Amino acid sequence: MNDLSPKTMKEWAPDSRPEKRTFVILLLLACVVLVGVAVLLWLIPYVGFSNIHPRLPLIMAILFASIVLFLIGGGLTLVFTIIRGKNLFFNRRIRGVVIRFLFPILVLVGKCVGISVNKVRRSFIAINNQLVFAEARQVTPDRLLVLLPQCLQYHDCNVKVTGNIENCEACGKCKIKNLVALSKKFGVSTSVATGGTLARRIVKEKRPDLIIGVACERDLASGIQDTYPIPVFGILNNRPNGPCYDTDVNLELVEKGMSFFLGRDIEKT
Repeated sequence: MNDLSPKTMKEWAPDSRPEKRTFVILLLLACVVLVGVAVLLWLIPYVGFSNIHPRLPLIMAILFASIVLFLIGGGLTLVFTIIRGKNLFFNRRIRGVVIRFLFPILVLVGKCVGISVNKVRRSFIAINNQLVFAEARQVTPDRLLVLLPQCLQYHDCNVKVTGNIENCEACGKCKIKNLVALSKKFGVSTSVATGGTLARRIVKEKRPDLIIGVACERDLASGIQDTYPIPVFGILNNRPNGPCYDTDVNLELVEKGMSFFLGRDIEKT
């Protein structure tokens, strides 16, 4: 069985420190913005509060201060989770907050300070992956789904692999052949999706406990949001020929991801 620890993960997972720094910086900026908004929401109707009741401004100040402290506390908890890389009692709730609420806010903050959407998406994927690792979840092969984009398939191939990846004729012109072999080796379900709609349908049909997803920044970020609360470990594809055309993937990372979440010895797989 694998030791699902941060040390084990760092032995093979790609270095995501730059993305984590981006996320932490944006998170701190978002906290400042939220504090400012909370103060404004209290100051603007201050006079009206006084007219309603003399103590109402104090009551509202306590209420807004509680909200601000809760947000800052949640942000700091997330920062410590990122730094320590260890599971927390409410880790899944943290992941849900990041996916549902923080990410859209961070995209807006990133635009305001000149950070590209794709850079914010990469930071979001990196943090999501760490939170998925921190949950230390192991699954059986029948509960793990590997979801791939169709752009991994060679552009001139006439074989339809979206319905069944095993239709691949193993010509070797793309990595689909290798991914089919990995799927058989580990006994996991692997599917190819043409887009978000088909991906969501596959997830609904398969109902996995955990997903290893390969895609670009945009599709991975939206996929992580769409499939919550199912954990998604995201692997960015390589695009030597540009987006959505004969893309590539790090097979070693996919294999070790399978091994890790199946609780197998990485060096013996």
